[in-house]
Amino acid sequence: MNLSYRFQPDEPSRREAADPTIIIFNNKYFLFASKSGGYWHSDDLISWDFIQTNEIPTEEYAPTAIAIGDTVYFLASSRVKSTIYKSVNPLSGHWEIARETLDEPVWDPAFYQDEDNRLYLYWGCSNETPIYGVEIDYENNFKFKGSRQELIFARPEQYGWEVPGDYNTMKDTSPWIEGAWMNKYQGKYYLQYSGPGTEFKSYSDAVYVSDNPLGPYTKAPHNPFAYKPEGFAAGAGHGSTFADKYGNYWHIGTITISLKHIFERRLGFYPTFFDQDGTLYSNTKYGDYPIIIPGKEIENPGDIFPGWMLLSYKKKVDVSSSIDSLPPNNMVDEDIRTYWSARTGNANEWASIDLGEVYDVYAVQLNFSEHNTEIFSREANLAHQYQLEYSKDNSNWELITDMAANQSDNTHNYFQFKQNIPSRYLRIKNIKVPGGNFSISGFRVFGKGHGARPEMAENLQVIRDPNDRRTANLKWDASMTATGFTISYGTHKDKLYQSYMVYKDNTLTINSLDINQSYYFTIEAFNENGITYNKNVVEIE
Repeated sequence: MNLSYRFQPDEPSRREAADPTIIIFNNKYFLFASKSGGYWHSDDLISWDFIQTNEIPTEEYAPTAIAIGDTVYFLASSRVKSTIYKSVNPLSGHWEIARETLDEPVWDPAFYQDEDNRLYLYWGCSNETPIYGVEIDYENNFKFKGSRQELIFARPEQYGWEVPGDYNTMKDTSPWIEGAWMNKYQGKYYLQYSGPGTEFKSYSDAVYVSDNPLGPYTKAPHNPFAYKPEGFAAGAGHGSTFADKYGNYWHIGTITISLKHIFERRLGFYPTFFDQDGTLYSNTKYGDYPIIIPGKEIENPGDIFPGWMLLSYKKKVDVSSSIDSLPPNNMVDEDIRTYWSARTGNANEWASIDLGEVYDVYAVQLNFSEHNTEIFSREANLAHQYQLEYSKDNSNWELITDMAANQSDNTHNYFQFKQNIPSRYLRIKNIKVPGGNFSISGFRVFGKGHGARPEMAENLQVIRDPNDRRTANLKWDASMTATGFTISYGTHKDKLYQSYMVYKDNTLTINSLDINQSYYFTIEAFNENGITYNKNVVEIE
């Protein structure tokens, strides 16, 4: 998401936002996230305006909020004292205390109000203790009603997605189970939790289901329901799942960078659905490619995927200058953790991409990395100022977007064009950076080619590890016409809701399976011209 991610007040200089909650209040969306110095609001889920305030603990982690009647209530994490705040006008930034001290301090809290108006609180963040829940009486000073209940425990020996590590390989390490969130759908309660750790690409949200808000809970067959282990930006854990103004569900989760600091993080936004059987799933396939935010109710992910493919992967890059350890190719390797840096932040620095041929360009995303910044907290007049140009011949350039007077401090700038722009070359010319060097982790170009789609990916083989059923090894025929492959899989042949993106390679190891479930797999190939599907389904018991 393209937000004004704040520089943190401590060293090293880096931006962060994580653990998000989105609610609707007075027909506006409000977004609360960790360590942000305030919160955001939006009318359309696309453009977000920031509200700075010191009247709530915006320096704490994992805030939650809930709208009850004409009031928004806010609660952040604390190991010492948990205080609930309230506001009838959160747009103003003004809040007051609703309850000074809860019956016990809570970390990673989440409110849920049932249809009968009873209010519940869920929390937990530990590699030892479970997810808890309790009913609270908001009409009686938010007192606990009864004792807290233990609802979800970690079981990494059975559930591979709970094993720590980017690829769930740290099998001797206990996972962090955290980030509770509750939804209700057709009479069932869906309690989600995150693991195995916020610094890992495997950071995901799984879900348990119950007939009662305080359990007992049973693990849902499809898990983790929000999972994005690869692509440009990986991670979908510790988030909130909500319905928009039209009834469409979305999951906003935490993306890991964890390069400059373990908590260097961003926010990702994914369409989410309940299928005809009540299975909750978040569609993260091509989850960091463009989607169209709808102005109506949608039925499936295909309704909002425009089919614009990535045109910039591994393409030739020219730059004005470069630090040897941060080469230009890092801009086009589809990894947010690697970046190119110019030697300075001066106005004469630039970078250009040669797409190799003329494509129809529909969108560009510029992801800035801000090498060698010495900025702490929110400061005035922070902004990336630049010009974006295109050319068909590398000689005659035309302006696409002029950000020379930009005053917004957003760092993942996304431009979607009203009409496609036929171009082979794109160039960004720096004018000003907030601080440090001019540097980019992803100069990403999306659109459509005029050639053939890739050959079908053939001969998919899936072998489950007999010594560790959490692991499956996949391989398929190599292809010279594919940019990459997407493996879709799940625990039912008609519910292949999980996905895994692979660039160029023709092998993959997945370590996130449930040892007690069978799985089904398909594969599709993609390139700049589109997607070629293979409908064959491979089963492993």
